[in-house]
Amino acid sequence: MSGLLGARTCPGPGEASDLKSPRGARFREPLTEARFQQLFGDAEQEPELLAESRLSLLCRLWRRRARACSGPGAWRLLLARLPPLRWLPHYRWRAWLLGDAVAGVTVGIVHVPQGMAFALLTSVPPVFGLYTSFFPVLIYTLLGTGRHLSTGLGRGRRDARSPKGARSWRGVCRRRQRCSLGQFWRLLGMFALQLGVLSTFLSEPVVKALTSGAALHVLVSQLPSLLGLPLPRQIGCFALFKTLAAVLTALPRSNPAELTISALSLALLVPVKELNVRFRDRLPTPIPGEIVMVLLASVLCFTSSLDTRYNVQIVGLLPGGFPRPLLPNLAELPRIVADSLPVALVTFAVSASLASIYADKYSYTIDSNQELLAHGVSNLISSLFACFPNSATLATTSLLVDAGGNTQLAGLFSCVVVLSVLLWLGPFFYYLPKAVLACINISSMRQMFFQMQELPQLWRISRVDFAVWMVTWVAVVTLSVDLGLAVGVVFSMMTVVCRTQRVQCLALGLAEGTELYRPLRERHKLLQVPGLCILSYPTPLYFGTRGQFRRTLERHLGLREGGKETPKTDGPPDAVAEPIRVVVLDCSGITFADAAGAREVVQLARRCRDAGIHLLLAQCNASVLETLTQAGLLDRVTPEQLFVSVQDAAAHALERLESAGPKSCTVWV
Repeated sequence: MSGLLGARTCPGPGEASDLKSPRGARFREPLTEARFQQLFGDAEQEPELLAESRLSLLCRLWRRRARACSGPGAWRLLLARLPPLRWLPHYRWRAWLLGDAVAGVTVGIVHVPQGMAFALLTSVPPVFGLYTSFFPVLIYTLLGTGRHLSTGLGRGRRDARSPKGARSWRGVCRRRQRCSLGQFWRLLGMFALQLGVLSTFLSEPVVKALTSGAALHVLVSQLPSLLGLPLPRQIGCFALFKTLAAVLTALPRSNPAELTISALSLALLVPVKELNVRFRDRLPTPIPGEIVMVLLASVLCFTSSLDTRYNVQIVGLLPGGFPRPLLPNLAELPRIVADSLPVALVTFAVSASLASIYADKYSYTIDSNQELLAHGVSNLISSLFACFPNSATLATTSLLVDAGGNTQLAGLFSCVVVLSVLLWLGPFFYYLPKAVLACINISSMRQMFFQMQELPQLWRISRVDFAVWMVTWVAVVTLSVDLGLAVGVVFSMMTVVCRTQRVQCLALGLAEGTELYRPLRERHKLLQVPGLCILSYPTPLYFGTRGQFRRTLERHLGLREGGKETPKTDGPPDAVAEPIRVVVLDCSGITFADAAGAREVVQLARRCRDAGIHLLLAQCNASVLETLTQAGLLDRVTPEQLFVSVQDAAAHALERLESAGPKSCTVWV
């Protein structure tokens, strides 16, 4: 492998350079890292000065903490922990209030029967589902940062199901209370450790595939209500296929009346939603199709007695009032915290995924650590009233956005609806058909399904991201939302690791007439010097890439155990490979190095020295240079072999080669 030309030595006054260069360019002497620090950076400090700087740093941190305890500091903390204090002064009352009111009322109406239905699954009074639709929504409105997020019955509700043989619903309430309390302590611990950064590992393909797959789960779960089939709810792996099999088996027993109600409801809801999307800029507020459908269906069912004549499933009687708070048993806290870890992680992942989708769509930011606090406090308050564990819900979030919601204020309107039902309006929902609610949920999923239209563009942009999307979606649909999320995150991280191991070490050349170094395989006019090799390794150097790093350098430099071989050349086929005398390793692409990678560089320096090759390192960042130094690099090389840029290292290498014997340059075209 042949190298390439760096900058020449400075020509004297009146002399012309033998290389083409930009007009007015002047060449300077090569700068090593040590020389650069002397001229421009912090020179080597005395131990007393270092101790003084550390002491001043501690003093600054102490003053910052002290300022946080002052009046302005307390106000900043209050602004950070109560988001309404930030967004409410900038609320656009004329433009947003009507949309938030309509969306909140719509979501509140849907919360009422959904909460009761999920409560019936756990063999407790339906009113406890309404409590879960009230307290978490209210707390998240005050503490959450997701403007379009709707909370309610979360992923942890499956752990609150009553065991077979349970005779007392109070015991089931205690079980749900323990689950909610465990989620609170887990989320609070993650908030204290500022682990909201974990949401960054939810890549965009994982998030969109997760929500699309979950939307399919919601669609299939609503089929029994859509067809009037009283089927048990399936949970666990392959729940979607179990539900489909049960629906197909029971299809001959479907209720024609409920099927007709479902068809008419979808025929009204789908066109209304399409009109809201197409004429969003012209309409002062979206058409409240869901509210109109609920009113029409309730009146029709009442006047026609559909529940008694055609056996149509209706919501039924709603009890009113609030229960007395039930204090938890703190003696069970250690076991609760351990058992609730998977539920808490999935809760946060689903909520963060939904929040990030709409934050990107409507151009605002999410504070992931504040989200941990909001969901944690929501579960704490909910545990006092024996509510279900809660998180963001896909169906009501999509419904809130489609109905025209703009801010967290929609959550207050939703709470007003649920509170009104708990205190006064329960009897008015008695005749509401459950099939209408299923149609509302299904029609709200349309935006989640439309995300699949982005797959062709994703295939053109990145095949790897396309694979992540498909693997996550298949895992979510086939297994479950929880396991599919885990599979998607792990697969996404594995693609990152694999891509760091598949990079190529590039041989660089100086483009004629410039100071730019480009890969030799690019067909530019590149200058080279026999015996000089400049290599760029554009990936982190850690235990997973150290083997590839070693093999790549051996191939380029002709290093083998037991002797030196002919180096590899990336030049023309007729080019004769010269023995490498100087090698420049461009470290600008090495963002970090661990102990194994640093020791590999030290071993490379030793082998180059034994083979008579002069090794120069260029453009190491501070952390990598510190790691290499701690690994003993300066025992193998001198500080004069560390340079601030490839140009400086190449210029030094050229001087060294010319002092040993000048060689003629070759230009590749």
